[in-house]
Amino acid sequence: MPENSPTEQPRRRQARGERRIAQLLEAAANVFCTTGYTAASTNAIAREAGVSPGTLYQFFPNKEAIAIELGTRLAHDMREMYGEALAPTGPATPLETAVATAVDRFIAFNCDNPVFFALMHGPDVPGRMAEEHDELHTTLLSRIEDLLSSYLPDLSPADLTRTVHMCLGLYKAGLELVLSHEGAERDAYVEELKNVLTRYLAPLRSTP
Repeated sequence: MPENSPTEQPRRRQARGERRIAQLLEAAANVFCTTGYTAASTNAIAREAGVSPGTLYQFFPNKEAIAIELGTRLAHDMREMYGEALAPTGPATPLETAVATAVDRFIAFNCDNPVFFALMHGPDVPGRMAEEHDELHTTLLSRIEDLLSSYLPDLSPADLTRTVHMCLGLYKAGLELVLSHEGAERDAYVEELKNVLTRYLAPLRSTP
C-alpha cells in the first residue's frame, strides 16, 4: 500500500493522537503527585507536557476528564495485576510465600504508579473515580477472600470476611509507610508489612 494512501494517513493521525494522549496523561500523573488533584490545573499539566493549553484541550476538556481517563487506565492495570497476585494457590504453597507474592506485586504497582494512590485515596477525587475505587475495593475483597479461604478453611464465613477486611486494612496502613520512604528503608518497611500479615494469619490456620 502506498505510504501516503488515504488509509495510511488516518492511521498515522490516530497513532500521533494516542502518543499525545499518553504524553498528557504522564504529565498529569506528575502534576497530580506533586500538587494534588485540587491544586492541579490544565495549564500546569500542559506546561509539564511541553505543549500549549490549546493542544491539551484538543484531547481533554478539563482536568477532571484527564484524571478520569488516567484513573480508568490505572484501575484496568490494577485489576490485571491483582488477578495474578491473588491467584488461588495449592495447599502446598506456604502462607509466607503467598503473602510475600501478593505484597510484592501490590507494592511494585503502587511504587511504579504513585498517582494511583494520590488519586484513588485522595479526599477530592472526581465522583466517577470514587465509584471506580469502590468497585475496585469490592472486587479486591472478593479476591482476597478466595485466596484466604484455601488457607483458612475452618473459619466461619463471618470470621473469614472480618479477616479479609483486616488484611486489607493492614496493607493500606503499611502502604502509606512504604510510599513515604525510599531505598533500603522502604524495603525494610515492605518486609515488616509481610511479617505483620503473616503473623496475623498464621495462628488462624489452627482455629478449630
